[in-house]
Amino acid sequence: MFIPLHDHNPLRHVLRPYVTWGLILANVFAYVVLQGAGVGEVYEASAYSYGLIPSVLFDLRDLSPELMAVPENATLVTYAFLHADFWHLAGNMLFLWVFGDNVEDAMGHVKYLAFYLLSAAAGGLAYALLSPGSDVPLVGASGAVSGIVAAYVMLHPRVRVWVLVLGRIPLPIPALWALGAWIGLQFFNLVTDSDGQVAWSAHVGGIVAGAVLVMVLRRRGVRLFDRGLTTGTR
Repeated sequence: MFIPLHDHNPLRHVLRPYVTWGLILANVFAYVVLQGAGVGEVYEASAYSYGLIPSVLFDLRDLSPELMAVPENATLVTYAFLHADFWHLAGNMLFLWVFGDNVEDAMGHVKYLAFYLLSAAAGGLAYALLSPGSDVPLVGASGAVSGIVAAYVMLHPRVRVWVLVLGRIPLPIPALWALGAWIGLQFFNLVTDSDGQVAWSAHVGGIVAGAVLVMVLRRRGVRLFDRGLTTGTR
């Protein structure tokens, strides 16, 4: 649909988005070290050890003891640090890089980290509840990133975001249009693409969680639907 490149939205409360940077590094570390950069037996085993498997989460299946690296409930978070391949990782990290800093700025470092992990857990739980008998591991930061997208558009709907439309045309588009269309597409795909390879339910779960949590976790004095900046640099 589009690829985000940059937003004209300076930080107002924090000097540096250290948590966003740390989360990106953690995801890259997990992909390279835990998943063996997507190559070989280590990659497949990591998906079962740290990925979210609904049937295991709900005690409908037992995971082999050699694959049980963390408790079942912990996979509601650990799954969000794994990825199916390099491009899956790159896409999620790009969204996190472009939009995460301003959400961190609106919440503060500690609350933002809690927000990220709770959005990930909500996305994982939504996937598990809609596919309780599935033995397929869920991996990817999309649930957490979807929460960030929802929070961003509620905080800064008028900020212009530079995006590549159709992967090749750079345009500055208000966040409400670009991210609103992206959010709508996730709900549309959830209803229409039941046989697809993408866990749309995790995206939608993250979106709903992000929209609710930003109302609770934003700093005092930070307004929702801020008119913000429509021009400028960061």
